[in-house]
Amino acid sequence: MNAIAEVLGLTKLFGHVRAVDDVSFKMYEGEILGLIGPNGAGKTTTLQMLLGLTTPTSGEIRIFGLELGSNREEILASVNFSSSYISLPYSLTVRENLMVFARLYGVKRPKDRIDELLRIFEIEGLKNTPARRLSSGQITRVCLCKALLNSPRILFLDEPTASLDPDIADKTRKLLKKIKDEKGLSILYTSHNMKEMEEMSDRIIFMDRGRVIAAGRPEDIKKEFKGEDLEEVFLKIARPR
Repeated sequence: MNAIAEVLGLTKLFGHVRAVDDVSFKMYEGEILGLIGPNGAGKTTTLQMLLGLTTPTSGEIRIFGLELGSNREEILASVNFSSSYISLPYSLTVRENLMVFARLYGVKRPKDRIDELLRIFEIEGLKNTPARRLSSGQITRVCLCKALLNSPRILFLDEPTASLDPDIADKTRKLLKKIKDEKGLSILYTSHNMKEMEEMSDRIIFMDRGRVIAAGRPEDIKKEFKGEDLEEVFLKIARPR
């Protein structure tokens, strides 16, 4: 299996605070890699560095075999991101919002691509609705449409189902797995829902206090920490005795 992204000795300091501390891992083509850990573990900072939003204090990020710092534009053209906490311009309709992003990404036949994604996420009836009238779950689905507009090779998802009801969350997970299998999409996935992480992830990176403390398949991590499920493992780490 080919490594599509590689993190080597990644460190980020904020003053005297070591938010990310010598983190190394690989992400393989066509896998869902789960990134989990307690609040303050360094997950968000790691994600921001992978997206080129925050500059590492030291270490290296290689994506598609290229060093991110000196090939940022080329790399990010084939990467995208979604989060339940993204805001959209409230005065623009769903279609207008997506059209703006489609033009930024240089999407060919953007209207067709937008209609296709709205249909996939079952929100085609909202295309002329201003963003200010959308529920948080509807905004989440629009943001997932945005994240797939450029047919990315790597998708970074930060708690993508946090605002969704159980039915839509289940459909979204199944859809993401289907896209991964059909397109060979690689996904870095974060969530505090341990059941979801166990269901979605081919491998898990478990962070705590800025460091990687465990990495491997969910079943291997459960065995290592003697937990019945990932939630029990999480509690053992988050609440040390």
